[in-house]
Amino acid sequence: MSGFELHPRLAAGSFLVGRTADCLVLLKDNAAFPWFVIVPEVAEGIEDLHQLEPDRYGQVLEVARQVSIFVSGYFKPEKLNVACIGNQVRQMHLHVVGRRVEDAAWPGTVWASAVKEPWDAAAVQRIMEAARGALDFDSDSDARSER
Repeated sequence: MSGFELHPRLAAGSFLVGRTADCLVLLKDNAAFPWFVIVPEVAEGIEDLHQLEPDRYGQVLEVARQVSIFVSGYFKPEKLNVACIGNQVRQMHLHVVGRRVEDAAWPGTVWASAVKEPWDAAAVQRIMEAARGALDFDSDSDARSER
């Protein structure tokens, strides 16, 4: 979508993994949780899933399903949380977070957790390679490991 810009707060502290179905897929830079963010490229003012046209809604949810399958298979969490909240950043985005009973935020929310553990570069590279192998990213995606 022309004119689409990723909100600076979503870009900060994340790695761009790739782009698929006009959605950016980001890996949050917090190794305490396997945490991905999906940012659909939508018109300004569309913040919530119900505002999408039915076809676009289906595309976005399919991306969330595919990312969820990847997180479940790669990280093997006990529970998977998927949420479209946007209270602090109004740009539409969905969180896909793998959870474990022993994680630092359990049973609370990850975004309220003060625990921040940056991923090391080798782990980011492994995760990105695995995600790119599992997800149908655009071939012209400018996905890279730097923020």
